[in-house]
Amino acid sequence: MPRCGSQVILCGLPIRFDTYTGCSHLCKYCFAQKKANLENIRVSERAGTLEAFIRGERTQETIWCDWDIPIHWGGLSDPFQPLEEKYKESLRCLEVFAETGYPFVVSTKGRLITSPEYLSFIKDCNCVVQISMVSPRYDVLEKGAPTYAERMQMVETLAHTGKRVNIRIQPYMTEVHDDVVKSMQAYRDAGAYGVIVEGMKFFKRKPGLVKVGGDYCYPKDILQRRFAEVKEEAHQNKLRFYCGENRLRNMGDSLTCCGIDGLGWKENAYNLCHLLNGANAESTERMREPGTARCFKALEQTSASSKNIKGKTFAGYMAEYYMAKTDYIHSLFGK
Repeated sequence: MPRCGSQVILCGLPIRFDTYTGCSHLCKYCFAQKKANLENIRVSERAGTLEAFIRGERTQETIWCDWDIPIHWGGLSDPFQPLEEKYKESLRCLEVFAETGYPFVVSTKGRLITSPEYLSFIKDCNCVVQISMVSPRYDVLEKGAPTYAERMQMVETLAHTGKRVNIRIQPYMTEVHDDVVKSMQAYRDAGAYGVIVEGMKFFKRKPGLVKVGGDYCYPKDILQRRFAEVKEEAHQNKLRFYCGENRLRNMGDSLTCCGIDGLGWKENAYNLCHLLNGANAESTERMREPGTARCFKALEQTSASSKNIKGKTFAGYMAEYYMAKTDYIHSLFGK
């Protein structure tokens, strides 16, 4: 069943769905390595649980949401990696999405999404496709994935189907800044709609980095200057610019960095990212019902916190968490 975890305080699309666990791309920088052995690839969620969510079934993690919130598909594992050729679970999910018209964003590097069998469903889906690509120099870090050049061809193919395609420049590293800036024209020519930029989060301390939460990151001022250059070049090429960097989210053309603005979809704007950046966000009636705060247990996975959350409202605990963790939250969002 689609899940909602720690992203709930900062993301407009916090409900995630993964058809697989593990990933054969084996990107050396992947944050999912913290959570699991990427080489242990297996089926995770199936089309049946997706269909149940779309019908309105909710778990304790998602009970706060009583509307058709867009699902983010491919948060921890690529749904179109080679194993999909064997199990076809993502293809079955595409059938469900195409039949129901339910909105979703899918993140991928997998070339399978552009094969005729898959494109036939993508054409009928209410979706935004994100292709992750930063620089040709990343090919050595992504040995199990299609090359940067191959992914550029994927962008062009998907754009020609009429789907909105955004480029995920994640993780951005300063060493490839010039490559990123120079790529905007090529993205435009391939038919991309926008770019999403987020700085690398390093696992270990390195000279010149600062600690933000549990990660080591580039200083905010360095990213701000460099992202401004990327944004200017993107706009000159008629591309939308979105900032996935939490400390700089308001640099983006929308606070919801997945690039769904203008589609008529309803994301969840009642989160700390929106509230701290001045968005006029209000909680829904369902969010104010007791027992809707269970998704917050992912932020502090202790028995004491689980007991504390039980029976509380989503809206109330969002405020309570902020009050209890103000310094941490301000650090996370660069305030």
